[in-house]
Amino acid sequence: MALITVNINDKALEVLEAYTERKDISVSEFIRRAVLEKLEDIEDIQAADAAYAEYLKNPVTISHEQFWRELEAV
Repeated sequence: MALITVNINDKALEVLEAYTERKDISVSEFIRRAVLEKLEDIEDIQAADAAYAEYLKNPVTISHEQFWRELEAV
């Protein structure tokens, strides 16, 4: 496991420590979760951008009803 050092001002640390204490998790666990969530968000944005780029190549749409008919046929 790697060790990462983060510089944070005193007021932000005070707020962070108060929050994590209320949630009964460590500051380290909170930061770990926040980083993983951010990375997941980045991956989701990249996937959405790729899907949109693919759509722009052939911007054909179908109705909501047609979508459900096609889904039921599978």
